[in-house]
Amino acid sequence: MASGSNEYEVMIRSVETVIPEVLVQEQRLPQSNFDLLLPPLDVSLYFCFQKPTPTTCQDASVGFTTFPTMVAALKAALSKALVIYYTLAGEFVTNAAGEPEILCNSRGVDLIEAYAEVDLRELNLYSPDDSVEAKLLPKKINGILCIQVTKLRCGAMVVGCKFDHRAADAYSFFMFMSAWADIARNKPINQIPSYCRFLLSSQIVSPSNSSGPTFDRIFTPLSFLPPVNPKTSSEIVSRIYYISAVDIARLQELSGHSHSKLVCFIAYFWKILARSACRGEKSCSMGAVVNGRSFMKTVHGDNVLKNYFGNVLSVPFGNLQVKTLLDMKLVEVADEVNKWLSPTTTEDHFLGLHDWVEARRPESMIATIFASEDSKEEDKSVSCVVSSGRWFPEIDFGWGNAAFWSCHFPKREKGGFLMPIPRPTTGDWVLYTQVAPSIVAAMEQEPTIFHPLRNLAVYKSSSSRARL
Repeated sequence: MASGSNEYEVMIRSVETVIPEVLVQEQRLPQSNFDLLLPPLDVSLYFCFQKPTPTTCQDASVGFTTFPTMVAALKAALSKALVIYYTLAGEFVTNAAGEPEILCNSRGVDLIEAYAEVDLRELNLYSPDDSVEAKLLPKKINGILCIQVTKLRCGAMVVGCKFDHRAADAYSFFMFMSAWADIARNKPINQIPSYCRFLLSSQIVSPSNSSGPTFDRIFTPLSFLPPVNPKTSSEIVSRIYYISAVDIARLQELSGHSHSKLVCFIAYFWKILARSACRGEKSCSMGAVVNGRSFMKTVHGDNVLKNYFGNVLSVPFGNLQVKTLLDMKLVEVADEVNKWLSPTTTEDHFLGLHDWVEARRPESMIATIFASEDSKEEDKSVSCVVSSGRWFPEIDFGWGNAAFWSCHFPKREKGGFLMPIPRPTTGDWVLYTQVAPSIVAAMEQEPTIFHPLRNLAVYKSSSSRARL
């Protein structure tokens, strides 16, 4: 089977700034304490839609059969969605304390129309740095959000979005994407966003809440970090794989069925990090992004944060010696993952983290596992973070669900990033990875559960046996 293509031309046809249908009164929205745990970072999501047909279009009278009519519908719906999600139409400014704030000024969202001389089935998804990031994602210059809508040669469409992570986490951004899609289909919006920062706080700052070794360990002041080494970050590569439901079930079986699929996968990948340690690394750190919305219930009531728009994240991690990991069984590693992950899946953790940041403002923080490597030989380590996309909804603008979607992250100096995305119909996972070449090599050793997603033709289930 032929590999996908990276070599194709993209032509920019137009650039337009889409402003909210109704302009909001200019105001400033302060960052929450959780927002302040994120450095300036633009992240991307992209959605691939097959060429629409009368079967896939839910309302044939709308006429979603040509690229111009689809783009017009996207722009009209975006203008309406930005009235509700008005922070995305603003821009970041700095307040008197030196902290970032969102200036809600209805600046709008830049939308780029483009054409790519490639078919969707030929797109090389395995190497998205070249085939996607450099061509199908917008180059954001100003504002918080930028969008590129690209027509492919076969009539398919790619909607690429790049947004400032300080304004929203992935959960929040999918709230916006769902609203945008609902409006395009003339459907009622399921979630109206809330920007109430006080919902995140217990409103009782106490020494027990605002201090403790847990928070001092998992977050680090940005001022403590050395300058970025461009040479190190240039070595990181992005890859996309799929993992069959059979292999995921096997991971659970080997872990004793007492852990979630995600915990079993984190444990498995932690062992891969140990196998990849080839540059003198002494230890391996493995982390996970935890969404705190479902845990903060008792202060303001159940589900009150369901519609909260912003960041509500923590990033716990564990560290083990390479030799220790190699000697451990998978079930033992999964138990170790639970030891550092479970304490953060509580309301007390997130309320305490909120107060811990409050006591240190205006100092900006960053997750320790994302911080730069220590240059000392005895402290040299390799690290990776997993962020699950298991609760993200399907996106349909009126011409059918996305045939494929994934994320793309800017390269960082240290460590790797993984996002497993379950396929609801099959139970398989699509896995976005951004890791060092040595880790890619360890992942692709045979036998392996990681199947390179070279194009959409191989976007299917596959059975294999993992080497654990």
